[in-house]
Amino acid sequence: MSTDQSYEHSAHYYDAVYGAVPTLGTDADFYENLARECGGPVLELGCGTGRVLLRIARHGIPCEGVDKSPAMLAQFKRKAGADAVTLHHSDMAPFHLGTRKFKLIFSAFRAFQHLESVEDQLACLTSVRAHLEPGGLFAFDVFAPKLESIAIDDAPEVMDVAFEYQGKSMRRYAKVDRDRARQLTLVTMRYEGDGPETVVKFSMRWFWRYELAHLLHRAGFAEVTIFGDFDRRPISRDTPTFVVLAR
Repeated sequence: MSTDQSYEHSAHYYDAVYGAVPTLGTDADFYENLARECGGPVLELGCGTGRVLLRIARHGIPCEGVDKSPAMLAQFKRKAGADAVTLHHSDMAPFHLGTRKFKLIFSAFRAFQHLESVEDQLACLTSVRAHLEPGGLFAFDVFAPKLESIAIDDAPEVMDVAFEYQGKSMRRYAKVDRDRARQLTLVTMRYEGDGPETVVKFSMRWFWRYELAHLLHRAGFAEVTIFGDFDRRPISRDTPTFVVLAR
């Protein structure tokens, strides 16, 4: 069994796992359309294996990506079209890309939630503002927290997805614990199949709607809009995702 605190031992499963999740893809459509509206250059924070960024690059839009996982970036570089994207091995909080400026900076699939502390969140947002062109847009998404879920400190492990990897049947099990004092979801993902078991552990910070707005204004963003999903619907009691646009 291998265990890590990030994605280094499970990056090779990433595309197979999320290719088996039927609800995934709406976010990629949203950011792709946003990039076409804004034009380039475009920067993605937490670009991973290129699930979203490569779709944007195929339109001929200049693209760059930042990720702190060498294994995820290695998967990205193996894909068709990756040579058109400039990749940076870097954390998000902060990041420094010299004098580069972007019309759109985005962070898909809740990557911003890996920034646990306010200090890291502000460091990331300060870097974003430093790399945005005048009038440029920052966009990202996070889970909308559910009180009924947060109330459960120690949830039982469940099998959350079955998928195929190199012709083999695999299963991923997920266990979630919560630290309400620090607004953290502590996730343990266990991959089972024909080979050795792999365990991945990480944490994600949850955010409240007005907390996000205050955080962005504190970082210097003047215009902040928060939608209730990728179709830009208003926030409601059943909102699954906060989709944030800031200038």
